[in-house]
Amino acid sequence: MAIISQLFAPLPSLAGTLTLTGRSFLPLNPSTQFPKPRLSRERAATLVLQSKGDDSVDASDRIISAVCYFYPFFDGIQYGKFIITQYQPFQILIQPLFPAIRAFKSFPFNGFLIFITLYFVVVRNPNFSRYVRFNTMQAIVLDVLLIFPDLLERSFNPRDGFGLDVVMSLDSTVFLFLLVSLIYGFSACLFGLIPRLPLVAEAADRQVL
Repeated sequence: MAIISQLFAPLPSLAGTLTLTGRSFLPLNPSTQFPKPRLSRERAATLVLQSKGDDSVDASDRIISAVCYFYPFFDGIQYGKFIITQYQPFQILIQPLFPAIRAFKSFPFNGFLIFITLYFVVVRNPNFSRYVRFNTMQAIVLDVLLIFPDLLERSFNPRDGFGLDVVMSLDSTVFLFLLVSLIYGFSACLFGLIPRLPLVAEAADRQVL
C-alpha cells in the first residue's frame, strides 16, 4: 500500500513548466478537465431501457411492439408447408392464427401495404417511443430478409430427388427461425424487455434515430 501511495502521490514539478534535457514543454494546469467518452445515442437508449427494468416501458408500447412480430411470420408462413403438414404439434400451435393468416394473404398487396404503414407511420414517427420504433424496424428487417430464400426458391425449384430435400430443409429452417423470432420477440415485448434478433438487431439500430 505504501508503494501504491508513492506512485500516485502528486509531483510538485508538474504544476509549473516541465523541463527535460534543456527543452521546455507547455505548462500543465492541474485543474484541466478532459472530456469523458460518450456512448452513441442508440447504445445509450438501449442501456437506459435495460437498466430501468420492466416498468420503464408503457403497456401500450409493449403491445404495439409485440404485435409487430406477427408481420414477418404471416408473410413467411408458406415456408412452413412441409413442417406443418408433417408434424401435428405445429398444426395445433398455428391453428389459432389461421383466420389472421387467411386475412393477411387474402389480398396480394397486404404485405407491401403493411410494410409502408409500419415504416412511415411508426418507425419514422418521433411521437412513438424508441422502444416501439426499434421493435417495429426489427420486424421489418426480418421480413425484408425473406427476399433471399424466396429468390433462391424461384430460381431453383426441383420436383424431386436431392434438390427437393435441399429446398425442404431450407424452407423448414426459415420457418423455424420465423417462429422462434415471433415467440422470442412477442414474449420479450410483453415483459418490457428488448429482444435483439441475430442478423437483424444491428440493422434496425442503424435505421432508428
